[in-house]
Amino acid sequence: MPEGLWLITVLFISVLFIILGTTRLKLHPFIVLLLASYLAGALAGLPVGNIAVTISRGFGDIMAYIGIVIVLGTIIGTILEKSNAAIKLAELVLKLVGKRFPGLAMSIIGYIVSIPVFCDSAYVILSSLKKSLVQKTGKSSVALSISLATGLYAAHTFIPPTPGPIAAAGNLGLDDQLGVVILFGLAVALFAMFAGYFWASFAGKRYKTSDDDEKAIQTLPENIQLPSATKSLMPIIAPILLIAVRSVATYPSRPLGSGFFFTFVDFAGQPVNALLIGLLLAFLLFPAFNKETLTGWIGDGISAAAPILLITGAGGAFGSILKETQIGETIGNMLADYQLGIFLPFIIAAAFKTAQGSSTVSLVATSALIAPLLSTIGLDSLNGKVLAVMATGAGAMTISHANDSFFWVVTQFSGMDVKTGYKTHTMATLIQGTTAMAFIFVLSLLFP
Repeated sequence: MPEGLWLITVLFISVLFIILGTTRLKLHPFIVLLLASYLAGALAGLPVGNIAVTISRGFGDIMAYIGIVIVLGTIIGTILEKSNAAIKLAELVLKLVGKRFPGLAMSIIGYIVSIPVFCDSAYVILSSLKKSLVQKTGKSSVALSISLATGLYAAHTFIPPTPGPIAAAGNLGLDDQLGVVILFGLAVALFAMFAGYFWASFAGKRYKTSDDDEKAIQTLPENIQLPSATKSLMPIIAPILLIAVRSVATYPSRPLGSGFFFTFVDFAGQPVNALLIGLLLAFLLFPAFNKETLTGWIGDGISAAAPILLITGAGGAFGSILKETQIGETIGNMLADYQLGIFLPFIIAAAFKTAQGSSTVSLVATSALIAPLLSTIGLDSLNGKVLAVMATGAGAMTISHANDSFFWVVTQFSGMDVKTGYKTHTMATLIQGTTAMAFIFVLSLLFP
């Protein structure tokens, strides 16, 4: 068999192993990705002594870049959950939008809250608020449930410092341009959010859940203690602004000068430092500085970060093996004739996501796979790399179904049966992913 064809066969076997391992065998993605790395290395003919070294280097390289960022971001999310700051953010948006458009309010709430908080836990936190809105406004539970789910999902797959997008940015060499990734991510996620909102409004008129038939729906406790708006917003807003400003300040033209302010922004806007500042601001949400908050809350955040770190690191190891075997270059040469361009990362990420369920795994594995292909598909410029991250994110949200934990969170906390979940939530993620990709394609024409 020709070497090029064999390398493609190796890739197919490795990807199939990841899909079957996570879906049929129910193995943890960390173990599957690690075993897939050994499998790919052995089948591709890498020297036996180099396989473990390459895997360790790939794991270490991605951890050196985003390991601390993931931990800090997860701790911030945990503090927002436990201090009820996430609910305060929800109330703020509801006041701005008004009770006439509760579905839009839930979409915006999800869009904001999911930047630092994982969509699964954020949906659980905000489900009681969603139910109270159903009661107060008389709107469809399906409409509000899917609006919230799609708002959360949009930010989760496009906007750093969420681990998936930030890992993809790192794999594509955008370590010092996270601000640009955030700016594009905010725009693409907003487009995806509205696509989800319009579908939710349509689906709400056609489908019902058990929540629509309940006379007494759970509401927020009257005596719940909520932090101030400023304290709730700062842990989210400050890191994003610092990273974005640093990206502008470090442009070759130095638009913000090169004095003290530049030095400060250059330091504070580095992702690790920005997230650390966000964490310090999150400390203001503590009701008291005691063992429960300083040890318990932070410990819960660290525990929640552990599996994310392992999956992300194993994805980096898998990507390192693929780079070492030059599978990417082989595929790139073959796909170049098909002129897939910006659609290549979308197609690969969608295949990963639909098959194995994890958006984070899809983002990490796809970005590692396409990294050596960027020049071949014409995406090796700054804008091209950023748009490749966006296209990967669009694929990583297409589609969420029974192998995705978020699917079960949405259906179970919304009173949906599985059939309704497929018709509403799964269809919503398909619409979001494809419409977001269409928007990204337009951006690729405007920002070559």
